[in-house]
Amino acid sequence: MISDSDLYQLAARAGAALHAAGRRLATAESCTAGWIAKALTDVPGSSQWFESGYVTYSDAAKMRDLGVAARTLADFGAVSEETAREMAAGVLRTPQVSVALAVTGIAGPDGGTLAKPVGTVWLCAAASGARGTETIAERQHFPGDRAAVRRQSVQRALELLLRLDL
Repeated sequence: MISDSDLYQLAARAGAALHAAGRRLATAESCTAGWIAKALTDVPGSSQWFESGYVTYSDAAKMRDLGVAARTLADFGAVSEETAREMAAGVLRTPQVSVALAVTGIAGPDGGTLAKPVGTVWLCAAASGARGTETIAERQHFPGDRAAVRRQSVQRALELLLRLDL
């Protein structure tokens, strides 16, 4: 399990990359409930590259605040690639934001199904620029209790951010 210190170092690396590229980031979080934004803003100087964070726990908030389509939620569910991608796209509509991180999942201990068991998480990192939008979306299944699933989700989101061509 990744430690708080390791999460901080990962967030600092992400922040340094964003700052060097002159980019601003916003987050859209469901199961992590703002933990990614917290990890990033723990880094001194984060106001130079962190714009905002959306905690959209409910489907209504995903639709209202991020523009996730009701049809997407009905057809694929809140925990899906389609929803994670629409969450990231909604963040990229925020003025001044050119990089987005989105996470939606089932942290448990309940809420899982056979098709989407507890620990299922969809993550999406996206960066818009002159050449269009680069998007990385992936599904993970994290082991452990609620805290472990959420911590691993934060770690993986930061790792995805570092994979973007900023």
